[in-house]
Amino acid sequence: MTNSLKFSEKYSTMLPTALRVAALVVTLAGTLLAATPATAQSDALQDANQLFKQGQFERALERVDVYLKGKPKDARGRFLKGLIFAEQGKPNDAIKVFTELTQEFPELPEPYNNLAVLYASQGQYEKARSALEMAIRTHPSYATAHENLGDIYAKMASQAYDKALQLDKSNAAAQTKLNLIKEIFPGSPRPAKAAAAKPEATKVAVATSAQKPPVPVVKSPGKAAAPAAKSAPIKPAAKPSNNPDEVLSALNRWAKAWSENDVPGYLAQYATDFKTPNGESRSNWEAQRKARIAKPRKIQVDVDSPKVVFSDSGRVTVTFRQHYRSDALKVSSTKTLVMVRAGDKWLIQQERVGG
Repeated sequence: MTNSLKFSEKYSTMLPTALRVAALVVTLAGTLLAATPATAQSDALQDANQLFKQGQFERALERVDVYLKGKPKDARGRFLKGLIFAEQGKPNDAIKVFTELTQEFPELPEPYNNLAVLYASQGQYEKARSALEMAIRTHPSYATAHENLGDIYAKMASQAYDKALQLDKSNAAAQTKLNLIKEIFPGSPRPAKAAAAKPEATKVAVATSAQKPPVPVVKSPGKAAAPAAKSAPIKPAAKPSNNPDEVLSALNRWAKAWSENDVPGYLAQYATDFKTPNGESRSNWEAQRKARIAKPRKIQVDVDSPKVVFSDSGRVTVTFRQHYRSDALKVSSTKTLVMVRAGDKWLIQQERVGG
């Protein structure tokens, strides 16, 4: 298995799998934190981010420390500091930073994900699993955390099959399963080592989710209509009706279906050409949503202060505050839906966290 973890670059660990770390850094503004004004402090953070991407970790750390002197609680600067520590081969310092971020900003999934990668690099797979489950609970559509959790399960399964074979070398079933895992994740573990910096390869994992996580929650502005049975093919209307009430009714149907654990009704609110948040297949995305919506015994999704903006392309953009509550989680965030008309309905073509 490959041992590369994705911060902004590749980061090798003892875990024989491709765990990825969210490279959030300066894009971590949004609804959680007010935008940083153009000051000497913000310049220091921008400088630190550029130095980090160039692999100049010592200088990046100096600049981020300058920034944090004026804003010691700022999540963006602290997140970047955690990434720098990890790249410098200081996992315990990085773990301390990300742990404090999960405590102070429990709605953000990225620090949980990064904690999991660091724990996995130390062979602490149970802690890694718990951290990833928290990331997914905070942000159910966070594909990076789902992928990492699958890799953690595979590693734990590999260890269990190894143990079974130690106890019973004739266990053909365990050998077959172990071989299958090794076939999926070829390669052998290597010691943790920071790879050479490649700024052009920088990848921001769920960049928009840096704003308060995309956890579902909606206060219906009006009475919700019955859930739609099935999404119809997109047919551009000759003269689209720019009626905000129709859009808000569609928004309420979506929120109502989600609140009632009505999976078919919820999925029916999405257009056939819906762009999945992380580029996964529609079937995989639907499977994730079914599992997340059906699991909690009670969900309440409320939408506050929706703003409807029509465009010349026949689409409409709806931005609102989403409030999600379940047995295990309570979180609010800003969400944006891009909707298209399908017959006499407005369906969701794209959704993201933030404005």
